[in-house]
Amino acid sequence: MATNASESQYVTFGLDDECFAVPVEVVREILDHEDVFRIPHGPDYLLGLRDVRGQGVPVIDLRLRLGMSGMAKTTHTRVLVIDVPIAGRLLTLGLVADRVFEVASFQKDAVEGAPDIGVRWSSEYISGVVRRNGGFVVIIDLGRLFTGADVTSLVAGPQARSA
Repeated sequence: MATNASESQYVTFGLDDECFAVPVEVVREILDHEDVFRIPHGPDYLLGLRDVRGQGVPVIDLRLRLGMSGMAKTTHTRVLVIDVPIAGRLLTLGLVADRVFEVASFQKDAVEGAPDIGVRWSSEYISGVVRRNGGFVVIIDLGRLFTGADVTSLVAGPQARSA
């Protein structure tokens, strides 16, 4: 799918009844959900580690990270394996989504700024919203979502590599 300079591509996915998106260039692959190796004393949103092509990848319950209720595994549950640039390194993570929809192109001028009120989740993790099919697609700012002291242990682990 070719795009021009006035549009960007995103992988769209669902959490509860909401539609979210991340830039397609950070998504390495999309996998079926599998049980993970639990890590004791990790943050509540860290489900554990999963082997992805010989690499131990931390799997994140994105619903919990966004302040929503925890995920419930279904036949549609997927894991988006992403590479997030943080502090000069690439952090590889698995994000659990209730379902993955498609790769969608959004016109850059159609992306609105993040709302400050009226949403159930913290707007500091939102880079923008797009009106689509009578609703909104929320574009997640992965750099803001995965920064701070609570993810320092993820960045320091063997899954991080120089960018």
